Amino acid sequence: MGKILVHGKTAGRIVETEAYLGVDDRAAHAWRGITNRTRLLFGPPGHAYVYFIYGMYECLNFVAEEEGKAGCVLIRAIEPVAGIGLMWRRRPAAKRVEDLGSGPGKLTLALGITRRQNGADLTRGSLHVRQLLEEPDMRIEVTPRVGIRHCADWPLRFLIAGNPFVSR
Repeated sequence: MGKILVHGKTAGRIVETEAYLGVDDRAAHAWRGITNRTRLLFGPPGHAYVYFIYGMYECLNFVAEEEGKAGCVLIRAIEPVAGIGLMWRRRPAAKRVEDLGSGPGKLTLALGITRRQNGADLTRGSLHVRQLLEEPDMRIEVTPRVGIRHCADWPLRFLIAGNPFVSR
């Protein structure tokens, strides 16, 4: 939370995430074990897992567990900080700057993230995460995950309290 997600000429501060706990979590893609689609989730941490949902959106996850153990973090929302004009061109339906990246499909559109970034090393390259030189004070709020059927009551959604850029 609070780190800067960069893709090419665009960037946003991560303001909302959801955790998925691998084979013990029926809502996780890795719940059924290793498949061609989920193999990346069982690999080393620090890589992007990008998947297609609802036949129209890509979603970005960070692989977050040690190699051999699946687990990831869905990036749910960003606060745009760079390349905002380009984000507007990619998301012309957005009415306000707060709407550019206020959801997992919206942020990938705004940042230009596609399945081509699946497997990308998040420590280098055009898609990466940066730490601020000085971390601002923030209060993290924890809620149940949203938009899922299984394990929906688990408190694994994290957001910066009061931030207007989180998803609705």
